[in-house]
Amino acid sequence: MLGRPKAELTLTGAERDQLQAWAQRRTTAQALALRSRIVLSCADGLQNKEVAPWLRVTPQTVSTWRAR
Repeated sequence: MLGRPKAELTLTGAERDQLQAWAQRRTTAQALALRSRIVLSCADGLQNKEVAPWLRVTPQTVSTWRAR
């Protein structure tokens, strides 16, 4: 394992449901939807370097939202 340890990300059922709703709802602001997709992907166990190209963001952006 190289680099700094990543913040562990665990979601409750209610948190996961809310994030999925934000990610899928048509009227959600796109920035909120993107953040929701980042957090959901990280919670599913994907690495920052896997999530970043899939969502077309930088690994630093993924790292920021994983930590928050």
